[in-house]
Amino acid sequence: MTRFSFKQFDIAQDRCAMKVGTDGVLLGAWCHIDEARRILDIGTGTGLIALMAAQRNPQAHIDAIDIDADAAQQAAANCAASPFGKRIAVIQADARTFAIGHDTTYDAIVCNPPYFVDALKCPDTQRTTARHNDTLPFDALLGTVGRLLADDGRFSVILPCREAALFVEAAATQQLHLTRLTHLLPTPSSTEKRRLMAFEKHPRTLCEDTLVIELARHCYSPAYRDLTKNFYLKF
Repeated sequence: MTRFSFKQFDIAQDRCAMKVGTDGVLLGAWCHIDEARRILDIGTGTGLIALMAAQRNPQAHIDAIDIDADAAQQAAANCAASPFGKRIAVIQADARTFAIGHDTTYDAIVCNPPYFVDALKCPDTQRTTARHNDTLPFDALLGTVGRLLADDGRFSVILPCREAALFVEAAATQQLHLTRLTHLLPTPSSTEKRRLMAFEKHPRTLCEDTLVIELARHCYSPAYRDLTKNFYLKF
């Protein structure tokens, strides 16, 4: 599918390695951005999370960066075609380069990061960049976030369980504290597959819960439907 339609915007994705998927939609709907004035989407890909953020928060300005030229161009086109284009700036940049000398801090930073570590790589270099963390290792991503996140800001990510545990350990070395955690289960009887996590510069009591996506095949849980209902056409 080269185009994906949501309730308030469309996503063209033929030039992006990573297509619209459940991970991105979950993160875009879950992240805490309601009071943010400035939001940064790292590794924007199609622009999905930036567009979801703009829909959810009518007051926010969003900067969306991606190292891949094709992805950045497609994200820019998707944002320009949306009702929110004037509040989203898409920038082709490596996150580390972007952070150097960047004076602005962000109330919220969101990232659906490349997470494969030491895994077999695909011959498609664009897809490899999007999926493997060679170009943005966890410590580099966290260092970038530490530099750009406002003192009272929040940083949100989604990761598989093994990588999530490693990420929490790496975040602690950057003085970023896990303050919100949602365990994601495909079905009630499934093992946990993903974790939604939010980090802050100051520790606080961890808010932890579980979200089940489907009760049965194509029968989505009320919690999942409620979280994503403002975006998916089928809800």
